[in-house]
Amino acid sequence: MIVNSAYRSPGHNRRVGGAKHSKHLEGTAFDISMANHHPAVFEKAARAEGFLGFGTYPRSGFMHVDLGPSRRWGEPFPARAIPFVQDQPPAREHLADSRTMKGSGAAGLATVGAAGIEIAEDTLGDAQSAIQPMIPHLDTLRWAFIGLALAGIGLTVWARLDDWNRGRR
Repeated sequence: MIVNSAYRSPGHNRRVGGAKHSKHLEGTAFDISMANHHPAVFEKAARAEGFLGFGTYPRSGFMHVDLGPSRRWGEPFPARAIPFVQDQPPAREHLADSRTMKGSGAAGLATVGAAGIEIAEDTLGDAQSAIQPMIPHLDTLRWAFIGLALAGIGLTVWARLDDWNRGRR
């Protein structure tokens, strides 16, 4: 949507030739370009939201909409040869299927796993003589979890950048 005008200061309102008691001075009016909107559909939607004042300016390509008393002025917009297509919101992926969530979930799980190994290593350090042969394997396992966490973080960053490049987010 292109809003051509909304709130106007008294000086600006005079410079643009606005009405002396314009609703723009109160901040309860706006003018919107009709280049990409069907005027009748837009007016219906605006009325549903509580707007009551409508002025049409087809030669300038905009509609005035305000919260003032119910009134209408101006010439109607000419019929368009090509009907407008209803705006469709872009399809959003389900959060559970998001690569970002999967990557951050893997990073979180790996972080918890690495912390668990750290706690196990501290606990088992007391019984070190009996479990001495396991210590090197715990170190290897901890580094494997840290590597998995870094891979998950990398996947998360890559997925966000890829989604951003594709215009999904």
